[in-house]
Amino acid sequence: MLSPKTKRDVALVIPFGMVWFVFSLIYCILERGILGDLDHYPSTGNQYKFAANVVAIPIAGLMMGLITGILEIGYFSKWFIKKSFARKIVFKSFLYLIIATIFLVVILLMNALYTHSKHSFENLISPVWAFFTDYAAVGLMVYIASVILITQFYTEFSQSIGPGTLSNFFLGKYHHPVEEERIFMFLDMKSSTTIAENLGHVRYFEMLKEYFFDLSVAVIDFAGTIYQYAGDEMIVCWKLKEGLKNNNSIECFFAMKRALKKQEEKYISNFGILPAFKAGVHFGRVTAGEIGSLKKEIIFTGDVLNTSARIQGLCNHFDADLLVSEDLAKILTLPANYKIRSVGENLLKGRSKKMEIFAISPSEHAI
Repeated sequence: MLSPKTKRDVALVIPFGMVWFVFSLIYCILERGILGDLDHYPSTGNQYKFAANVVAIPIAGLMMGLITGILEIGYFSKWFIKKSFARKIVFKSFLYLIIATIFLVVILLMNALYTHSKHSFENLISPVWAFFTDYAAVGLMVYIASVILITQFYTEFSQSIGPGTLSNFFLGKYHHPVEEERIFMFLDMKSSTTIAENLGHVRYFEMLKEYFFDLSVAVIDFAGTIYQYAGDEMIVCWKLKEGLKNNNSIECFFAMKRALKKQEEKYISNFGILPAFKAGVHFGRVTAGEIGSLKKEIIFTGDVLNTSARIQGLCNHFDADLLVSEDLAKILTLPANYKIRSVGENLLKGRSKKMEIFAISPSEHAI
């Protein structure tokens, strides 16, 4: 079974392969239109067969796309995560262009090995040199650079609006309202007003960036989606099945706690404080759909959001870090390393009936 993080990474890598595959196929068609009935490349003299190229080049493009996707998701996106949008595009595109050039050289060398019966150094290098000193190389490199830029813009926009959201827009999944059952977690920083006053607005914002970045890893690991940021508040959601599986919605909260604890030295050194947080969790039916004209967004509406927020608001009153609704508590199957206790029935603002609220915490032997 693949972990949620691995599934997410695979889903992010596949579009890179598909984009390169499609544009490689388009290149073969354009090349056929330019070369016509020629049986060789004018610049290198290498043999040209459309039937072979229309298979080999798209496959090579698919491989290149998957390689760039793996590098992007596994390494480059992390190395350049704190760079500005423009800097990330420029730096990463330059690196990918170098990789693509090396990949192209390898393909030319393999083609030379296939077409020449005598494998001398001159027979291998001559076609490569002839290609890169011909104007045709300029056109191909510009074409490759364009594909790289397209994949980079896709990556950055996808990360900006959230994984999966861009594909939902393309596929029109929420073009018409859709009803879903989802778990929502409203997560709020403790004493944020006091912290902001002590740090000042600029340093507080810098801390928020680090704080949200460190929390996001757990969201990925436990199959969650960050729905919104609202000041120092993060709203995380799961489809009901995914949130209940392996208790992802609960495990995510405590994984976030551990993630911040590991970074305690960084926060104390840079900001003089280790931020803490509390959360309220509830599930229910929501309506999801696209709204907006100048700025489109996929939003959720339903009582479950208000209720989750109200539950989170009770954390300080009951001195609890994590509170969940009675509805969610009934369908959770928590392992022995967690203890759950009722904090009583409460009349939440906006509701006509009282709801029993439960606090969840690690058991003593699990701490």
